[in-house]
Amino acid sequence: MVESKKARKQRKALYNAPNHVRSAMVSSHLDEPLRKEYKLRSFRVVKGDTVKVMRGDEDVLGLEGKVQEVDTKTGRIVVEGVTIAKADGTQTARPVHSSKVMITKLDLTDPRRKDKLTKAKEASQ
Repeated sequence: MVESKKARKQRKALYNAPNHVRSAMVSSHLDEPLRKEYKLRSFRVVKGDTVKVMRGDEDVLGLEGKVQEVDTKTGRIVVEGVTIAKADGTQTARPVHSSKVMITKLDLTDPRRKDKLTKAKEASQ
């Protein structure tokens, strides 16, 4: 995607990327059993997947939950149970970058997504 090593140019390319490129940027590593089953290292995160937070502050580290929302504009996802306290004491969703989570369970309700996984599995054999 990015031709330059300069961080400024990489950020600019990220912010100005078209939607189909930006969609591919919201991907995450697969858990070890899924990696062995589908012969893929990473896959795009979608609403309904179960993910585990691998990086971040102690209060969110290791939390596991379903993805409630995916924001391709910022590359962040909202995970069920990952919240932050506001000044008035109420809890609000805390977006986590997709690269900081690991997919532990895939949502295979979409037939195109399921087909893509089976094709990748067959191609590696």
